[in-house]
Formats: sequence, structure tokens, C-alpha cells
Amino acid sequence: MKFMLMLYADEKAGAAISPEDMAGFMGQLMAYQETLQKAGAFVSTAGLLPTTTAKTISNADGNLQVHDGPYADTREQFGGYFLIEAPDINEAIRLAALCPAASWGKIEIRTFA
Repeated sequence: MKFMLMLYADEKAGAAISPEDMAGFMGQLMAYQETLQKAGAFVSTAGLLPTTTAKTISNADGNLQVHDGPYADTREQFGGYFLIEAPDINEAIRLAALCPAASWGKIEIRTFA
């Protein structure tokens, strides 16, 4: 089964992190990716640009509307993901719990249809 681990964190707090500290956090995420690879669970990962670069659209009744920013104004923003393979949700939870992003934000786990 494939699972998406969606990483959420406070984007404003992240922008205030020093480049040195951010490099340390990115190193932790690279180590996590290596853990997933060794477990045979890693499929892919990517980070997202800040929500200031986002566009949200709707096309109700053929009337295209484009808005700046994300759909929801929340304290934590979707900043990246890991796509993993695991035999079941319990293993996906166990692997997600190893992700260092869980210590500075939230991780939403979603199963593919």
C-alpha cells in the first residue's frame, strides 16, 4: 500500500530559523529518507515553496477564479511530503513517527485509493 505523509509546520516560524539551524533540520530529513530507503519503504519526497507562491482556483459554472495563497488560512501549512510503501496503516504510522518533522509540526497520513 502507498501512503502519503504530508508535513505541516508553521511557515512563519520556519522563516525565522537561521540558515545553520535549517541546514541541521534538512540533514535530519535526509537521514530520515535514508531510514526509509533501508526499510524498503521510500518512494519519493519533495518540499514545497512558501504559501506566498500558491494560487487557489475554482471553476464553478465555468467562471474561473484565481486567488493568491492557499485555500485555508491556518497556523500550520503543508510544506512537503514523503510517499512511502507499507503493508498497512500501523506500519505507516510507525514510519511516520520516525520523521523529525513530527517534532516541529504535524504529519497527516493518507492512503491512496
